[in-house]
Amino acid sequence: MSKELFEPHHFEASKNHLISSLDDALCVGEGVGDWGKTFDKMSLKAYWRPLEARIIEAYRTGLCFPAPDYIFRSLRLCQYSEVKVVIIGQDPYHGLHQADGLAFSVPEGTKIPPSLRNIFEERKNDLVVGSRSSDLSDLAKQGVLLINSVLTVAHKAPGSHANWGWENLTSDLIKAVNDKQSKVCFLLWGQYAKRFEAIIDTSRHTVFISSHPSPLSAYRGFLGSKPFSSVNDVLEASGQTPIIW
Repeated sequence: MSKELFEPHHFEASKNHLISSLDDALCVGEGVGDWGKTFDKMSLKAYWRPLEARIIEAYRTGLCFPAPDYIFRSLRLCQYSEVKVVIIGQDPYHGLHQADGLAFSVPEGTKIPPSLRNIFEERKNDLVVGSRSSDLSDLAKQGVLLINSVLTVAHKAPGSHANWGWENLTSDLIKAVNDKQSKVCFLLWGQYAKRFEAIIDTSRHTVFISSHPSPLSAYRGFLGSKPFSSVNDVLEASGQTPIIW
């Protein structure tokens, strides 16, 4: 993964008007591809403009993560038509050199956060495999949507952008995925993610629920839950290519 996101000038730039609208964040590079129609509908909803105003002000006045170009990175890497698995996080990492726009992921070479360490522990035991990169972009490119419920956060202030409207946007994204005809596997880790179960049609899709992989709850059901092999079993049974976790 490119290190350019994590150069000092990016953190400084994030405090200097780099985001003028959510539309600009959406249009970075090749944009969000076939998520575009979903965003066309969401941009007309009541939560969109107030959320946009708060995000613009937050990035103007303080240090926020991820860098503006990476706010919608999870969607850019995992196109709507390619979604096979959804993993829902809470909000981005709030420390320097961590948030890369993908839930639970951190750049290669970054100290691995405790929750990701437990995810890797479960992966090793579930699949009997060795270590892997902390950069999870390869999973996104295979159809794993690594989406946080809240897509931005202030430096050293977890939950600081909660209840601004991101949760409405994420719910609309999950509803859009729920409308897909092909089977999708949803991994809901912890009570926060479990709230999305109500908007998923379990007659068509498969939901796996366990405790969160954080050190506070991993031993209450996450470790030993075998989510990765279970997802691949479902994908293969429905004629889809399994994920190389």
